[in-house]
Amino acid sequence: MESSTENLETIEPVHAPDRGWRTSRSSPSLPESYQSVKIPAARAGWLGFLRKLLAFSGPGYLVAVGYMDPGNWATDVAGGSQFQYTLLSVVIISSLMAVFLQHLSLKLGIATGRDLAQACRDHFSPKVNFALWIGCEIAIAACDLAELIGSAIALNLLFGIPLTWGICLTALDVFIVLFLQNKGFRPIEAFVIALIGIIAVCFGIQVFLSKPNLVAVLGGCVPTFDIIRSKEMFYVAIGILGATVMPHNLYLHSSIAQTRKFEPTSAGKREAIFFGTIDSTLALTFALFINAAILIVAGATFYTKGHHEVAELEDAYRLLSPLLGVTVASTLFGVALLAAGQNSTLTGTLAGQIVMEGFLKLRLPPPIRRLITRLVAIVPAVIVSVKYGSGATAKLLVLSQVILSLQLSFAVVPLVMFTSNRAKMGEFVNGPIVKMVGWTLAVVIAGLNATLLYQIATG
Repeated sequence: MESSTENLETIEPVHAPDRGWRTSRSSPSLPESYQSVKIPAARAGWLGFLRKLLAFSGPGYLVAVGYMDPGNWATDVAGGSQFQYTLLSVVIISSLMAVFLQHLSLKLGIATGRDLAQACRDHFSPKVNFALWIGCEIAIAACDLAELIGSAIALNLLFGIPLTWGICLTALDVFIVLFLQNKGFRPIEAFVIALIGIIAVCFGIQVFLSKPNLVAVLGGCVPTFDIIRSKEMFYVAIGILGATVMPHNLYLHSSIAQTRKFEPTSAGKREAIFFGTIDSTLALTFALFINAAILIVAGATFYTKGHHEVAELEDAYRLLSPLLGVTVASTLFGVALLAAGQNSTLTGTLAGQIVMEGFLKLRLPPPIRRLITRLVAIVPAVIVSVKYGSGATAKLLVLSQVILSLQLSFAVVPLVMFTSNRAKMGEFVNGPIVKMVGWTLAVVIAGLNATLLYQIATG
């Protein structure tokens, strides 16, 4: 951890040049956490397998919190209240895409010892790297905006704190991040998993209380062309895509996968990729169920009772208890929202540190890095809350997720490119099928975003 008196530190190369890369590898990504979690020795049987799995478990859940942040809530509530369960298929498809892309991300980090930002810096020209860095910082700010607004709304709903003051108060969560980082990486993971548990319990109860039609829910799992034909539905669908597959999570996972002290051999890396993939797949499946639960609750509670325009989280909070006839329903919603906002704060901080170090080879003290990110998000949030009130926050939340979606291609394309390059990946290079799926996803994401931009331009 850097001293708070330091303003800037340049990271010097410490490794010899690696095969397939133009420059020597810089100091490890997140050096204060690099290989800080020990892996137990191999043992036969299921007990040995579980001990290994538990040792590798954690990074996937840090990534998963980005898939259930307040931005997801805004798009899921809007999708469920307007179109009932139709967009459930988009949530599922987006989650499957996330599982695949996060696998590529952790594989890049483990196989090469570089995070995605460091790999980009090595491969692309300074101008391209600068543009990628700016895009990634915009994505992090958009994500931070969603977390900030979500937390402020939760504080307002639960404790009556005015929205503008709640937005300012959330800047103080930097101290939570710093405290946990000083305690090591495992406490961060434990804190995140605990908050995820709170969110899951809250929405599990709400799904039970809302009594959704299971046949209709299963029907919503099947994609329909109406999603593309309807401009309103397509806009929300793209928001769900941006809220689910977050670009900065690809940078994050390629870094935190290296917090495990695995053997730097071919077998050790293969084992790390195997257990890391199990970890992220289980965590993202958990996130899928939470996102689906939010949309299902909105569809079963609001859509079926004629409230088709519920997009504001405040409206969802106020309507849940009266419509379900259970007083605690709204409180559960508010508690889960606050947990989601605080959870996502941690990953946003780590991702910001990773991209700045990777792209620019510069390290800012964590408090300064966190405050910069917060200030970038606070300014538009305060302006909107003061000038337009809480009624505009949902639109700002959905817009932030659309911005994330538009930035996604600029992370996916380099990721697929690097992991498909044998000179860089060696024996861990993508196989033909994985390569085909990766480039197909890259093209589909770019095509959807181009379609969205055309629809926005043509009104």
